[in-house]
This record gives sequence, structure tokens and C-alpha cells, in this order.
Amino acid sequence: MHEVELGLAKAISTTLGYEETYIEKEFKLEAGFDVATLNLYPPSLQSKGSTGLAEHTDPGFFVPLIQDVNGGLQVLSHKGNWITVNIPRNTIFIGIGDHLEILTNGKYKSHIHQVILDNNEVNRISMATLHGPSLDTFVAPAPGFINDSHPPTYRGMTYKESLELNGFDEIDVQSSLTQLQMPLSL
Repeated sequence: MHEVELGLAKAISTTLGYEETYIEKEFKLEAGFDVATLNLYPPSLQSKGSTGLAEHTDPGFFVPLIQDVNGGLQVLSHKGNWITVNIPRNTIFIGIGDHLEILTNGKYKSHIHQVILDNNEVNRISMATLHGPSLDTFVAPAPGFINDSHPPTYRGMTYKESLELNGFDEIDVQSSLTQLQMPLSL
């Protein structure tokens, strides 16, 4: 998975107009702090649409997700509608994490998502790995995404500080993105 992460970092660095190793070097991905979460959703015969995992965003830069059955993952669209994400078997879904949104000053979005249990008759198992920089890395909008028309949207802090702000040691998931946003100046 580490090779996939580095390949994505190179592709996104290039797409953003930076040298291929920009994200890898700036954010010390070789010494990055990665977290794996394994989720088991037992069979649910409850009413359609029971929440398996409440809406949230994920920390880090990239969030690969593997699941054993299709369905359940929903992403909130910019119009406020929940869209079911179909992930075929043997496929890795790559989501954008909060810290890539911060780095790009909001150009790349860390989407709000949730898991819904739709009368699943079998166990649903998923594994998400959150790939981030080293804990001491200062994450803030990159200079190339800041100008008079686009002032910083997020304040910077170390990755460790943002994880602590996010309540990463708690079971209840949430997002620290709103707490990191800069106040709008009029």
C-alpha cells in the first residue's frame, strides 16, 4: 500500500504543478503516520438506511478503502444529497483526506461520507488506511494555492496537533476541518 501512496503523491504533486516528489518530501511520507481501521458490520435486518458509521471526513492525505461486499458507503454531494458509492470486489477505493484539502487550500476536497446498512444479510467488512505525514510535519496551505483572490482557508498546525484536535483517540468520529478554517474577512 505504501507504493500506491507514493505513486499517488507523485501524481498529485505533478498535477498541482510541483516537482514529482513535492508531497513526499515536504510531508515526510517515508516517516509518515499511518493508521489502519478494520470495521465489521454484522447482518442488519433493521429498517433500510440504518447508520453503520456516522458522517465524517478522514485525516491524512489519502484514504484507501477495501470492502468485501459492494454497497454501504455514501458520499455527501455538493448539493447536499447522499450518493451511494459502488466499489466492485477486489477494488481499492482512494478517498481524499483532510490534510490534502488543507494543503491545496480547498482545491481538492475531503468529502463527508458515512456507512449505511441497507438490510445487509451478511457481515460487511471494510478496511481503511489513513496515510498522513510524520506527526511533527507542519501542514498548511501550500504557497502555490494562496494569492489575493484565494487567501488561506485553513490555519496550519502539526499533523499531531490536528489529530488531537480531531479527537482521534476517541471512538466517535468527527472532522477538525471546520475548526481549522480561517475566519472570513469582509
